[in-house]
Amino acid sequence: MATTVSCAALVLAVTGTTSAAAAPKAADPARQVLAAKDGWASYGTGTTGGATADAAHTYTVTTWDDFKAALAAGGSAPKIIKVKGTIDADGPGCSAFEVPGYDFDTYLKTYAPETWGRDRDLDDEPADSPEGLRRASAAQQDAYIKANVPANTTIVGVGRNAGFKGASLQIKNVDNVVVRNLTLESPLDCFPQWDPTDTADGNWNSEYDSAVITGSTHVWIDHNTFTDGDHPNSTLPHHYGRIYEQHDGQLDIVKGADYVTVSWNVFEEHDKTILIGNSDSASTAAVDRGHLKVTLHHNLFRNLIERAPRVRFGQVDSYNNHFVANADYGYSYGIGMESQLVAEHNAFTLPRPVAAGRILKKWKESPVTESHNYVNGRLTDLIAVHNAQVPGEILQRGGDWTPALRTRIDNPKALPGIVDHQAGAGRLR
Repeated sequence: MATTVSCAALVLAVTGTTSAAAAPKAADPARQVLAAKDGWASYGTGTTGGATADAAHTYTVTTWDDFKAALAAGGSAPKIIKVKGTIDADGPGCSAFEVPGYDFDTYLKTYAPETWGRDRDLDDEPADSPEGLRRASAAQQDAYIKANVPANTTIVGVGRNAGFKGASLQIKNVDNVVVRNLTLESPLDCFPQWDPTDTADGNWNSEYDSAVITGSTHVWIDHNTFTDGDHPNSTLPHHYGRIYEQHDGQLDIVKGADYVTVSWNVFEEHDKTILIGNSDSASTAAVDRGHLKVTLHHNLFRNLIERAPRVRFGQVDSYNNHFVANADYGYSYGIGMESQLVAEHNAFTLPRPVAAGRILKKWKESPVTESHNYVNGRLTDLIAVHNAQVPGEILQRGGDWTPALRTRIDNPKALPGIVDHQAGAGRLR
């Protein structure tokens, strides 16, 4: 059962001294640790990353190979990896990952709906089929663009223009990781899979999040910019009458991950943005129930379609974020299986055609706690306006936990001036 966390107990248990917002200008961002009470990642042992790394475990990298080598060196000893400039993780290009015999035109011809139909998927296709060759090619890209982040690691960009293009950071089954001051341009899946049975019309499904937190604890994601960069969805082609989707998420938090703080980031120009809990299945519930404790604060969510975030199971505290929508907007908060979302003190800037009732999206029956949210400068009851405008998806108020881990609460009406000018890569203070 979810419980209310005692502030006093948490303060005594946390290791940390200074937050991104309050840190002195002279402080080395690579040595900064998460402040006491700064969201769920401050719970218990707190989150320090590699702040105590010695000189032998402090690296500056400028290439993808050097970055992966630095991650692999030294095991779980505290380490700092400073990223200088933009590192291209998809440098070889899609053709470099193709296995012999793979041909996309042959793939399209073989699985065209008028030939293959729409009532069976491709899972049983043999290894020498076009789908089998696609899977083998995809495996080669997978091995290249994914980077496994070990425990007790800080990854930090140097200056204002550091980051990765096409990388997928895998924070998997480890504890105590910090990722800061990076621009993360979404990976472009070279080999999406066609699923004829996904909706009545079929869908192209892609892999690779910019960062995924899987089964890990005490993770601080701070002052990063997540973007589709040079490859927004508007540039993607269509096949079989469907968009050839080459993007997955920007940040996923799944499979029992816990104690995560996501602060002062920019998430922009994307469709499926943040997923907290990846399935409704019984096997997933057994892993996720009681976990997925996440705080999101002072983030800018700009020109997104959905999932900011979509939540299953987790106790998620979302406060002091600024959401800026355009005409493609779907929703911000997805209310999913056994989710326990608290959304307070946020600001929403919606264009005229977008109704405030779309901010919340009901996927499953779960209670929502919301208060002090402003839409276009006006205090708005998000649940009431949703229920009035979307009567087929009535949301219930309430929840059985109260967030206790907040370092500051800004006036929501001031958030456009605060968050828009301080969030994202290159803006550490």
